[in-house]
Amino acid sequence: MDALRFLDILGFVVGLAYLYLEYKASIWLWLAGVIMPLIDIFLYFKAGLYADFGLAIYYVLAAVYGYLVWKKGKKKEELSVTHFKTSAILPATLAGLGLWALIWWILSTFTNSTVPITDAFTTALSIVAMWTLARKYAEHWLMWLVVDAVCTVLYVYKGIPFKASIYGLYTVFAVFGYRKWLKMMDKA
Repeated sequence: MDALRFLDILGFVVGLAYLYLEYKASIWLWLAGVIMPLIDIFLYFKAGLYADFGLAIYYVLAAVYGYLVWKKGKKKEELSVTHFKTSAILPATLAGLGLWALIWWILSTFTNSTVPITDAFTTALSIVAMWTLARKYAEHWLMWLVVDAVCTVLYVYKGIPFKASIYGLYTVFAVFGYRKWLKMMDKA
C-alpha cells in the first residue's frame, strides 16, 4: 500500500470518530480535531492540495482554541450551543470572501495547483466554519454542508477516495448535526 492510500484510510478512520464526537457536541471532538489534520498535512501535500495543506495546520491550532473556548466558556462552564449572531454575518461573509480571493491568488501565483479556485473556496469557508464551530454556533453545520459537498467532488477528482467518502458522510451528517444542535438549544 502506498503512503497516499494509507494516509487516506487512516484519516478516514479518525474522521469517523471526529464526526461522531461533533454530532454529540462532545468536547473530545477537539482531540480528534488535532489528530486528523496532522494526518491530513501529509495527505494534502502529497495530493497537491496546497490550500488544504495550509488549512490542516490551521485546524490543529483551531482545535486547541476550540477546546479552550468550549472548556472555559464565559462563565467558567462549558459553552452552550447558540445561533450565529446576526451582527457577525456581514463580517464573517466579508472575511470569507477576502480569504477566498487571497488564497486563490496565492495558489495561482505561487503553486502548481490544478484546482486553485475550488481549493481556495473550500479553505476560506472552512476557516470561517471552524471559527463558528469553536463558538458553538449551530449554523456551523450549514457551512460545513457546503464545504463537505464541494470537497467530496474535489477529492474524487484528485484521486483520494477515502477522503472523498468521509466528506460524503460529513455532507449527510451536517444535516443531522444541524437538526440535533437545534434540538439541544431548545432543551437548554
